[in-house]
Amino acid sequence: MKMRDVVLSLAFVCAVAQLLSAGPKQTMLMNRLGPSQMTLYIANADGSGERPLFAISGFDYNPSFSPDGKWIAFTSERNGSGEADLYRVHVDGSGLERLTDDPALDDQAAFSPDGNQIAFVSTRGAHNASIWILDLKTRRVRNLTGAPTLQAAAGKMNGFFRPSWSPDGQWIAFSSDRNFDFMPHVYPDPAWEHPQELSIYVIHPDGSELRRLTPAGVSDGSPKWSPDGKRIVFYEVPTAQTFAARVYEQAMVTSQIVSVDVATDAKVEETSGPGLKVQPQYLSADRIAYLIKAGPNAGLAFTKGAPGVKGSLRNPAWSPDGEQVVYEKVDFTARPQNQVLYSWEPDMDVQYTDVFPRFSRDGRLAISDIKNLATVATASISVMNADGSNKKVVFSDKEGAAFVPTWSPDGQWIAFGFGGFFGARRTQPAKLMMVRADGSQESKDLTKGLPNSGFPTWSPDGKRIVYRVWGDGDYGLREMNLADGSVKTLTSELDNFPAFSPSGDVITFTRRSAKTDDYDIFTMRPDGTHIKQLTTAPGNDSHSSWSPDGKYILWSSARYGFKDEAPLYDNSFQPFAQIFIMRADGSDQHALTYSRWEDSMPAIVPPAA
Repeated sequence: MKMRDVVLSLAFVCAVAQLLSAGPKQTMLMNRLGPSQMTLYIANADGSGERPLFAISGFDYNPSFSPDGKWIAFTSERNGSGEADLYRVHVDGSGLERLTDDPALDDQAAFSPDGNQIAFVSTRGAHNASIWILDLKTRRVRNLTGAPTLQAAAGKMNGFFRPSWSPDGQWIAFSSDRNFDFMPHVYPDPAWEHPQELSIYVIHPDGSELRRLTPAGVSDGSPKWSPDGKRIVFYEVPTAQTFAARVYEQAMVTSQIVSVDVATDAKVEETSGPGLKVQPQYLSADRIAYLIKAGPNAGLAFTKGAPGVKGSLRNPAWSPDGEQVVYEKVDFTARPQNQVLYSWEPDMDVQYTDVFPRFSRDGRLAISDIKNLATVATASISVMNADGSNKKVVFSDKEGAAFVPTWSPDGQWIAFGFGGFFGARRTQPAKLMMVRADGSQESKDLTKGLPNSGFPTWSPDGKRIVYRVWGDGDYGLREMNLADGSVKTLTSELDNFPAFSPSGDVITFTRRSAKTDDYDIFTMRPDGTHIKQLTTAPGNDSHSSWSPDGKYILWSSARYGFKDEAPLYDNSFQPFAQIFIMRADGSDQHALTYSRWEDSMPAIVPPAA
């Protein structure tokens, strides 16, 4: 580890220790937008005759076969939800063995041809996804792509993914988004989540002779070598469609399976027609297997011969003899409220929550019930104890989504936005409302619906609500005086997610930069003056909340970039997001989570709970 990393790690420990030292072990609630379960299956090459790889599954994904076909390496979170390590197991499910135990993400294992080494993706050290090599005999690891000369320019994406060894063991192919900009996506509708442009590279296992095989302008991923080592096959998708490929617009995306001659760079399209096609693999010199991820023919497919089993499966890998395939099936059933998640900080417990958790002064929790933000356009408001018990729905209306509850200081009322948000805000109005917190369903409208209004925060003195507006040139943060209903303009830029500090003297919010199109965390006084920018890193920073003592700000940041190829994710708007913490003045910024998934909307459980 570099001295800089040691210093940052010590600073992180000190900062979090100060937050937690005032009392007993604290709990952080957060949302994780990702699968609730992933299960490995093994089957005949076409997907028939499948059986679970394990009698009792862990949270397992991204499998691959050893060269002799006797082992399957895979990623598992069985040590804690969010903490990913590499394991291997015999094809009959016996002999389970843990290969790595670092708290960083270890993922996407690929055996060397002699079976003695594994190339894999890890976020060790610099926190971005790099390719490492594990010696299976000594268990020593080294960073293959960590040399300074291989790193992207400052402020650019810098991820390395999906390694694949050449048959002679002399080269490793991989995909990378290095030097691609953090920018908002534009397809199918413009919004703030990032697309990803990937290129295929090769490098010697000693880290020498990096070579780029595919040009910029498209996204090429998941390279695999031909049996003779002369060609590499991969999927190719328009860069603009890499956001749609990971959310509910997957069926709108068309990609192709492409191969390239390693010596001449000559490309051949191996498939045609519609469908999101990913993760190809040579089964023989002239036959390629791949996955159709979405569309009417979703399932296993081949460039020659009959198609395989249809259905929703992910990350297939075929055995060296082409007789078997291993893959995962994914469950997106909502996690239980307050499910325990892995904590990278020993003095903090981490638990799952549905979206936009907010605590009252007496420790009650309000959330938006949405189950899955990627697929559900409605949401209700529920109130419960901090541990998830005694849950009660206090507002529900199928005509829209009720987002971001905020408590009145006396705990009697909850204000929230209701209507259309995110992509729906362009066509559907949204208004501020308030509802009784006792479940009586008594409610009041605070605004009329235009401009689109939402994301409120109640002042600690109970006199004002600050919220954001959007539409028809009317943007920014507004303050409503609850005594007379008057509204004051605080800001007029693309600002969102305001949050009063516990003392009420500062408001945090998110602002989009006109220069970079990134969102960053700002603070201001309640009257809109003394605006200060706290974050400047590339990638979006948002969803800020305060620690109960007002000394720290927690938020979600994209600065470490993607941890896998974007088209391989499902139901995840921002798979690059992780929870961070900083002092209220913006100093000592450090990550609290290091999962593969989208971690967001943090909230520290207050002492009153």
